[in-house]
Amino acid sequence: MAFLRAGNSSEWAVIQGRGLWLRPPQMSDYGPWAELRTLSRAHLTPWEPAWPRDDLTKSAYRRRVKHYQREARDDLGYAFLVFEAETDRLLGGVTLSNVRRGVTQSAMLGYWLGLPFVGQGLMTAAVRAVLPHAFEQLRLHRIEAAAQPSNLRSVSVLRRTGFVEEGLARRYLKINGQWQDHLVFAILTEDWMAQEARP
Repeated sequence: MAFLRAGNSSEWAVIQGRGLWLRPPQMSDYGPWAELRTLSRAHLTPWEPAWPRDDLTKSAYRRRVKHYQREARDDLGYAFLVFEAETDRLLGGVTLSNVRRGVTQSAMLGYWLGLPFVGQGLMTAAVRAVLPHAFEQLRLHRIEAAAQPSNLRSVSVLRRTGFVEEGLARRYLKINGQWQDHLVFAILTEDWMAQEARP
């Protein structure tokens, strides 16, 4: 998987993966993003924080993109949309949020996939594509992720991409208006290097 730096240091990365590619959200993505999120709402709602009433409006999307740009500029978080390589069709999104430097050098992984694309291995491929960026370009040491125990697809993505389950965090995140227990996973740079070295 290749990493490409677009233009100057204020611009973000484009990441190539197996059968897909990722780049930061742009205002021009609003139409396909809103359409896919609308189509996938019932599928995503059980696993995400409650959606604001105006979440799918263009003004809310504009605020979202500006927030992502500020986060990246301040090295606090990095957001990507995921596209199918062959068609450039929007598939979903991946974030590296809550970047912590100093003695921690860690971030939290999040992701979502549109309903039409579930069960095809696409999010596994997207997470595998993001990890080299996280460990090589961002120089992170630890990537954390959390999934509700009942979200078997998400748990499977994490296990397939080399994340190690570290325990249960009780009432960890407020999801769809309710505090939910989550399984906590992490992958360290050493874990990733070991799996990359396997033939």
